[in-house]
Amino acid sequence: MLSERSSVDIHALKRQGMTISEIARRTNHDRKTIRSYLNGDRAPGVRQRAAPDEFDGFVDYVTARLTEDPHLWAATLLDELRPLGFEGSYPTLTRQIRARGLRPACTACAHVTKRPNAVIEHPPGEETQFDWLELPDPPAHWGFPTKRAYLLVGSLAHSGVWRGVISPSMDIPHLLAAMTTLLALLGGLTRVWRFDRMATVLHPVTGDLTPMFAGFAKHHGVQPVVCRPRSGNRKGVVEKNNHTAAQRWWRNLPDELTLEQAQASVETFAAGQDARKREGEHGTTTAAAMFADERLRPLPPVVFPVIVTEERTATRQALIDWRGNRYSVPPELAAAKVVVQQRLGAATIDIATVSGTVVARHAVAQPGLGVTIRDGGHVTALEAIALASAPPGRPHRRKERIPPGAAALRAAQVLTGTAAPTTTVISLAAYEQAAKNRNTLR
Repeated sequence: MLSERSSVDIHALKRQGMTISEIARRTNHDRKTIRSYLNGDRAPGVRQRAAPDEFDGFVDYVTARLTEDPHLWAATLLDELRPLGFEGSYPTLTRQIRARGLRPACTACAHVTKRPNAVIEHPPGEETQFDWLELPDPPAHWGFPTKRAYLLVGSLAHSGVWRGVISPSMDIPHLLAAMTTLLALLGGLTRVWRFDRMATVLHPVTGDLTPMFAGFAKHHGVQPVVCRPRSGNRKGVVEKNNHTAAQRWWRNLPDELTLEQAQASVETFAAGQDARKREGEHGTTTAAAMFADERLRPLPPVVFPVIVTEERTATRQALIDWRGNRYSVPPELAAAKVVVQQRLGAATIDIATVSGTVVARHAVAQPGLGVTIRDGGHVTALEAIALASAPPGRPHRRKERIPPGAAALRAAQVLTGTAAPTTTVISLAAYEQAAKNRNTLR
């Protein structure tokens, strides 16, 4: 095989009047090779196969199948080719498809991913974009019910300033609770909230807003906007911030952090991103400088009434964890599952059984303090149950010396045959008493 440079050289030598033999001697190639390249029978950079390609007979079938279905898996195509006599391997098939360019581009998909995108203007104070970011494998001591945590990210579309709130679930109460915290972190309200087509915002059957979310939007006086199907790029600001949070914050978050410390960490990280450069109307600026132009409306004085419910398992000391603090439950529920309920903005939490019976109510401490709040009645009842269930006497120590007792020694003497002979003593007092009674009766 000749390279492009060698091909240019032999054509130049031929134009200078040299014969094929002279060119072969000068370039140290075979005369038949030189003649093939000069006549155009072979192309530079393309190696000529010594044997015919066995895949040539399957080209028509593969071309037809990939034209019918451009997304057909190569493994599925290999299953179809086996009965037709194809003996090559899976890598051979994929290499042939790639080298021959047999898989056509799907025009329908190219319309979605490679279509022209219009530039969307975001005036100050116009739009806030919200989206969930899934966080796999959170630390086990966070106590989440699944092996996933979720970060609700809210981004101001004009400045790009964003904040995030960690949540154990994406259901509607946790969404509204996280949004309430997010709006406070962002500092106010825009005119529009933009979401993708999440079921907690948009009913999947009717296509209308869900009743609870509609009430939440009315409470804040904001217009919710849901992206059209397959048009998620309209909220690209929040999606880019999601990518940043996943790769630069969550990826190296230490395992030993508590949930409250992790929440403070993401808030600090997001605030640090305010200094990143942005292109504004008057040249390069920063997100923090553009945030100064945001015209945010104040939040309502009263939070929206929504009840957040989460399941917990009480410890053997009849305590449950809630927002970085511990609260007591009746001792009968030690090591049992309970349900914790808190209304947004309320200063108390209710602890109920799985069936829904409220068994305790506590004043809420500031999250993350690590304090333990016990009810006096719970403490008294727990001590009574603990004392009643304690075994008599003191428990044995691990290394306590307890030699064989008298009963064990007697049993050992019987086994070894060294036991002293036992004598039977018969008392005649009973017979004497019986004789006296008989004489008295006569």
